Amino acid sequence: MHWFSELTLKLAQMPAIWITVQQAQGSVPRGAGTVMAVFADEFLGTIGGGHLEFEAIAEARRYLLQPAMPSSLPLEKRFALGPSLGQCCGGALALKFEFVTAADQVRLQAILTAQTAERFLPLALFGGGHVGKALVKVLAPLPFHVRWIDSRDEIFPSDVAPQVVCEHSNPVHAAVSDLVPNSRVLIMSFSHAEDLDVVAACLHRQRVQKDLPYIGLIGSATKWATFRRRLAERGFSEAELQKVTCPIGVPGIEGKEPEVIAVAVAAQLLQA
Repeated sequence: MHWFSELTLKLAQMPAIWITVQQAQGSVPRGAGTVMAVFADEFLGTIGGGHLEFEAIAEARRYLLQPAMPSSLPLEKRFALGPSLGQCCGGALALKFEFVTAADQVRLQAILTAQTAERFLPLALFGGGHVGKALVKVLAPLPFHVRWIDSRDEIFPSDVAPQVVCEHSNPVHAAVSDLVPNSRVLIMSFSHAEDLDVVAACLHRQRVQKDLPYIGLIGSATKWATFRRRLAERGFSEAELQKVTCPIGVPGIEGKEPEVIAVAVAAQLLQA
């Protein structure tokens, strides 16, 4: 959905060819349902890059130049990712080419919205500090719906991505009860006391509903040792505490800058 607004603006000016991966067999760069829009002067989205995409764009622009182009579409064409395309993936794709204009915007938005609902994972991010802001930017093109929560309602920037919903919650841990099932949770508020309350609320929910597959807490091993003791005092078992990931981020990335931490955390979310 992150390029739909640009698609709307372009379609108001000129038609496009809408390419859909209809079928995908073997080793291919993108799966069935992947889409892109090709205009005479640019394209939006990607079906995987490489020579396949180069040929698909060229094919789409040939259709755009045909005088009777709308009547000749839609059509489906098969591409084998072998020697003919100079790609050694070994798979094959069937691509559908359609002529679209501004009149098709509602239908195209419905396609992208359905893909977003199917492929994008719910993520609750508690904390609007430096790492939170950096992480929201890193996550913008990635397949996550982000619910960004903070007890300070003035903390959020005005230019967040369309799939990010900003929410003021005071107390902040109250938002845990109505998270979307199967939400990934990241906890990085400005306050260790808030962090502890959010972790506790997540573990309470996990005890009852078992629907939070990832609970990540920013901080050092020392911070987590303190939190473990305090959470144990609140009645959480060792098995329940094992559900919390702290420190967060893929190992081996040593930088402490917010942007570096954000990349490491986003990579771990994709792994999880």
